[in-house]
Amino acid sequence: MVKYFSNDTDIRTTWDLVVSAFWQRYPNPFSTHVLTEDVVYREVTADHRLLSRRLLTKTNRMPRWAEFLFPGNLSRSVYVVEDSIVDLVARSLTTYTWNLNHTALMSVKERCVFQEPEGRPPLTWLRREAWISSAVYGFSRPIQEFGLARFKSNQVKAMKGLEYALANLQAGPGLRLSAAVSTVASVLVGRFMAPSTRMLAI
Repeated sequence: MVKYFSNDTDIRTTWDLVVSAFWQRYPNPFSTHVLTEDVVYREVTADHRLLSRRLLTKTNRMPRWAEFLFPGNLSRSVYVVEDSIVDLVARSLTTYTWNLNHTALMSVKERCVFQEPEGRPPLTWLRREAWISSAVYGFSRPIQEFGLARFKSNQVKAMKGLEYALANLQAGPGLRLSAAVSTVASVLVGRFMAPSTRMLAI
């Protein structure tokens, strides 16, 4: 059995500014559990899509009842992969995230779509979905319930972090998406993408 979560939000800001803030949301005071972020792949395609893969490290504080069930030397860090597609034609940003470790204890898969609604600027529509599962026999249900509660709490913090980044952008010169894509195309791809790098299936 898998716990499913879905939430729709209207962000009252233009899509290009939201996308710019997305890349600049860490660090922020609402997401102190996010320790590191690293870009491991980036490509600008011929049809003006920006493909990225990032590796995030987050803290993983267990509930007190779980500390009696699992060994004390279990890593308290969670490694999370984030794949993203920025589509300039469709005016959408789609992200997929999932944890790499502790998957037997709990697996969390998330999909977010930031979409510019046709005929309704300045507005960005966000749909966030999550699938939470556990393979721990006899305890999967309480673990999934805990994971769902934590996810809801963290997604509230994630929105506050995005709003924090948006406020910083709006306080000074905003980084527009066209400039960001130009920079990625001319600098990031040429300098940081090794010929042997491959993008895993999204």
